Amino acid sequence: MTSAVNFSLFYAIMNSSARKIFNSHFTDEKYQQFLNSLNEGLREPIAFRVAETPVFLTADFRDKLISAGNNIIDTILQPNFKVLTERAIPANWKVANENDHPHFIALDFGVCRDASGNIVPKLIELQGFPSLYGFQATLADKYRDNFDVPAGQTAYFSGLDKPAYINLLKKTILGNHQPEEVVLMDVDAPHQKTAVDFYLTQRYIGTPVVSLSDLEQHGKKLFYRQNGETKPIKRIYNRLIFDEIANDPHIFDKVVDVRQSLDVEWITHPNWFYRVSKFTMPFLKSEYIPETQFLHQLNTIPPDLENYVLKPLFSFAGQGVIIDVAKNDIDNIKDPDNWILQQKVNYEPVVKSPDGNVKVEIRLLYLWPDGDKSPTLAINLARLSRGKMIGVRYNQDFDWVGGTIAFMPIGEIRA
Repeated sequence: MTSAVNFSLFYAIMNSSARKIFNSHFTDEKYQQFLNSLNEGLREPIAFRVAETPVFLTADFRDKLISAGNNIIDTILQPNFKVLTERAIPANWKVANENDHPHFIALDFGVCRDASGNIVPKLIELQGFPSLYGFQATLADKYRDNFDVPAGQTAYFSGLDKPAYINLLKKTILGNHQPEEVVLMDVDAPHQKTAVDFYLTQRYIGTPVVSLSDLEQHGKKLFYRQNGETKPIKRIYNRLIFDEIANDPHIFDKVVDVRQSLDVEWITHPNWFYRVSKFTMPFLKSEYIPETQFLHQLNTIPPDLENYVLKPLFSFAGQGVIIDVAKNDIDNIKDPDNWILQQKVNYEPVVKSPDGNVKVEIRLLYLWPDGDKSPTLAINLARLSRGKMIGVRYNQDFDWVGGTIAFMPIGEIRA
């Protein structure tokens, strides 16, 4: 049975009245109707699981998230940040013509219990790379259309509403260019699990969706074909992660080598994927950051390794992570400069489902258009999990898990 103190912790993070209303009106029929409305008009059905429910945050936990994010953004804004993170970029994936800042920043926080028993956000991962910026705006609308989301709740930050958010997204992606001059590019865009986001972004902004193999090079300029017509590319809204093509050493014999100096702008430049990443975590210090060290700088192996997780720097989507660390695992690492040892965080199941509580991870999504001095916290993404880790492969046999979004009270921020 849940203790009184656990109930008080639950109320500190989750909006209990909103949750009670939502759960009392939830039906499987409503959920199916919601999924149908999400898939309506799409080229293909959504390729990942969308959860039965949004997350409802209290103002207090919202403010903790904002404060935690501000601390990390301050580090990225340091004048020496590029110097600190130069080693983060693998030599074989370094791309020419890097710009001054990432246009997109995503910060993943687990809803966790700290050593004192308090429910707090703890940074899990971060990336200088786009996320589901188009899909999340649509997802918020569909939850509101199909379920009981109380008035006075928003999925947006910084005083934005949906029109202002779309305008900021458009400003970030397009800059001074026309939509047809900016392409959203991935290795095989139509068949990515996140393709729904690509085509919703195209619907909102007008940017064509292309694959890496669609790029044509003439001199230093890039082009793509649309309806038989060759069109110039001024900007690439980059969704390509080099890890996805790393298994093909001859990839750039078959397609344009995008690492070379080209007459094109990157949104966001691929180097920022590595600079703002797990590599950044040892440089971050706050109550919301788990203790993290580069493995090659580890002087003493902690005696309580069960409280740590071992992560490769150059992987994504949780690949290669060792959760139950033993000394032998550390001894067997051949390239310790490419690994971090991170203090484990304890996810606290705080979302009430019909059959037990569910763990939560919340991703803060920032937009940083050219000309702005700093990024703007714009929207969020949330994920629900019952498995050992957050992510699809760890939650395949459960319900009330998957991608979702957090709603929070509209009002004054006290962070």
